[in-house]
Amino acid sequence: MVTGELNKAAETYQSQIAIYPRSFSALANLSIVYTRQGQYEKAAELARQGIPLNPNDGRSYQNLADPLMALNRFAEASEAIQAAMARKPPSESNNEKLYALAFVARDSKAMAEQLAWLKNQPQLGGLGLSMEADTEAYAGHLRKARELTRRVAEASVRAGDKEDAALSWNNAALREAWFGNAKEAREGAGEALKLAPANQGVKLEAALALAMVGDTARAESLEQDLGKRFPQNTQVQSLWLPTIDAQLALVSKRPAAAIDRLQVAAPMELGSVPFHSNTSCLHAVDVRGEAYLALGNGPAAAAEFQKILDHSGIVQNCPTGALAHLWRARASALEARTNQGLAAEDAHTRALADYRDFLGLWKDADPDIPVLKEARAEYAKLQ
Repeated sequence: MVTGELNKAAETYQSQIAIYPRSFSALANLSIVYTRQGQYEKAAELARQGIPLNPNDGRSYQNLADPLMALNRFAEASEAIQAAMARKPPSESNNEKLYALAFVARDSKAMAEQLAWLKNQPQLGGLGLSMEADTEAYAGHLRKARELTRRVAEASVRAGDKEDAALSWNNAALREAWFGNAKEAREGAGEALKLAPANQGVKLEAALALAMVGDTARAESLEQDLGKRFPQNTQVQSLWLPTIDAQLALVSKRPAAAIDRLQVAAPMELGSVPFHSNTSCLHAVDVRGEAYLALGNGPAAAAEFQKILDHSGIVQNCPTGALAHLWRARASALEARTNQGLAAEDAHTRALADYRDFLGLWKDADPDIPVLKEARAEYAKLQ
């Protein structure tokens, strides 16, 4: 787990379970490894096996809630969280999960209740504000998200947690890149790297954000350093670096190379990211979809963006959950242009529906966001 070799960690825990089948720690740790690999069915099964061995410990149920969320089994996840909250030790992660469940259910009252609790816990720094910032960004409220992020970063620095502050700035950088604000994305990544220049998660997200806005030299420099420093880390080598490489290829107008590079990421592209408040924004899936769009393959692109929409329990309030509607609309519009007859008409209808879905989600978004301007122009042209 220290070196990040998930496959070897899994083998070790499997051996431990074979010798000591009633080892709760081995079952729990193997479940965590499987969530990192995106093997959520296996993770949930192991977590269930561990509960009878440690029935009065809230962590037994917390281990189960994460994979159930990722599998979109929200009612079961809620039951697991409630069981965890009825036991000790207490954990703020339960309230984070309840907020995520409320978000996917679009239950604004329950979201507000969980945010109020999180914000009233001074030991958590800016956790509640960070979650609120993501939700505001999801709806296109970029100015509000920026202000909340600034407050999160300041609170984290005051609490002595520069790494948390840096991750907040990176979160903002990725958001700005998706929304079409290259200057702000570079600035956010720069702030993150100033605060925590050696942190693995900070460098990974900064490299991706910089690659997204075409800052190739800085992205490649960070990528090379990460490759040298973490040669055995499974997520770094098999998920993050291929995604950064693919994004760089996409920016340099080599979409086929991007798709090829992402083959290695496919087995674990749904895996949980330990430094995200949500499970994952599914960066690899997003980049692959964009690459298929660049190649003119509308159906393949739409299938990738559909993955994001199908995994709301993983994506939660990451902006990719909202933007996937727009991206899928573009894929269907492309399909309409390249087909004829009924196939073209059907793709045109699907594109219009997806544009309406996105514009509905962003009905009161800040009007000056570049991607929103593009979406409105594309929709008007399609009608």
